[in-house]
Amino acid sequence: MTTRRGKRSAANPWLVMRRSAIQGRGVCARVDIPCGTKLIEYTGERITHKEADRRDDDERKKRHHTFLFILNSRIVIDARYGGNISKYINHSCEPNCEARFEGSHIWIHSIRDIKAGEELSYDYEYDWIPGYTVKDLAEYACRCGSEMCRGTLVDVPEDQWHMSEALRASAETAGA
Repeated sequence: MTTRRGKRSAANPWLVMRRSAIQGRGVCARVDIPCGTKLIEYTGERITHKEADRRDDDERKKRHHTFLFILNSRIVIDARYGGNISKYINHSCEPNCEARFEGSHIWIHSIRDIKAGEELSYDYEYDWIPGYTVKDLAEYACRCGSEMCRGTLVDVPEDQWHMSEALRASAETAGA
């Protein structure tokens, strides 16, 4: 695999990028992966939150799409620059992986056995902001298709699940 800067990087022995059943591109298992495997680091340019907000202005977009991952209160990782295929791991409300913070790094780990060819996913768990409406949640619509789908990438608190249910119902009505 060649990076933007033309340097050759070694292929990940566990993972391969493919067309996704969830959205756009995805990352799939090359081989069977056991539960608890440390798969890949989420890499990219390290920037401030202010710079991340400047680069990722939701107001200008037709739909939400980002490669930004918040590391801590000071640093955001922008995988558009210097990132690897981890940026293509899609969200799922019923994931087979999770992101773990290890010092100043973010690693993706399997949380169950994953079969060769299966698409990897983790829960993006976008922060809930008090005052969100169903329309706000729809800006971060989920396409995972799982039976447990909450309809949004936002981590909806239990006392607000009615909003998630309303979002799913409106999506089903629109799709009918």
